[in-house]
Amino acid sequence: MNRSSGILLCALSSSLVSLTIACSRPAAPPATGLSSATHSSATPSSATQPSATQPTSGAADGTPNSSPMETAATPPKKRFQPIQLGATSTTGASSAADEGKLDSVMDALKPLQVLLGRWKGNARKALLDQPEWVWDLTTDPRQPALVIKSPDGKYIREGRLTFQIDDQTYRLTTTDAEGITRSWKGNFTREVQDVAGDDDKLQRTYKLEFVESPLVASDEVWKLALSQQDNNRYLIELDRQRGAGTFVRVDTVNTQREGTSFALSDSDYGDKECIISQGLGTISVAYKGQSYWVCCTGCKSAFEDDPERWLAKLAERKKTN
Repeated sequence: MNRSSGILLCALSSSLVSLTIACSRPAAPPATGLSSATHSSATPSSATQPSATQPTSGAADGTPNSSPMETAATPPKKRFQPIQLGATSTTGASSAADEGKLDSVMDALKPLQVLLGRWKGNARKALLDQPEWVWDLTTDPRQPALVIKSPDGKYIREGRLTFQIDDQTYRLTTTDAEGITRSWKGNFTREVQDVAGDDDKLQRTYKLEFVESPLVASDEVWKLALSQQDNNRYLIELDRQRGAGTFVRVDTVNTQREGTSFALSDSDYGDKECIISQGLGTISVAYKGQSYWVCCTGCKSAFEDDPERWLAKLAERKKTN
């Protein structure tokens, strides 16, 4: 082999070695548009690259932003809110419960509405008394009551009689001439009866006894009874117990009605039935050109305060009758 051929062979061998080395090197990754120090061999300047201690713009937790292509390819996530089943009926259910309570309390008090109206009372230890009983359906619409007012009453100047659903007892609160307020709790000791009188007309009788629930500690306890003798007469019997002794009668108020019964009649009321209490209507009220009857000033106030409520209850009664 001459010298020229040797030189040419060496050059070819060197070229083959270089080509083999070049082919064995991994290809450089394509540019992705992400600004990261790991994808560049050069040190980034502070003007174009975020600091290594700060997250990239748009990611509060340090996660780098997606590229425009990635953002366009990823659909927005749908967010579903929980469905509130029955949420709109809460008010309706509460209103129905209130109406149910009102009806139950009124049903318990209706046997006592023979008390409605004006009376004259006298007692052995008290001056002439002139109480008046009316319905009160506005002070607490959920807890109707029969209320008594007597400007000259010695034992009762003001009183409120209602029925407690939870323990099925009657509750009475009274204030006397000295301003002393007493709270009473009781029930019937003689059930309500309508018995034929001397004129063969039905007369309402019952006895409702209360025992005082002292608001403060006391060495005496009072007992009060409403004793209905007939449609036009009732007694208030007052007894007192001192210490461990027995109850002793303090006084009896004999009460006679002025005029006729506001709540009882010897015949069907017909069109003169109270739209609220179903007692005997004595006062006419009007709404939207139509006249209705109520039995007392308390029912008149309740009707005028919310006529639609009582007309709705009247419609319900007509459906069931």
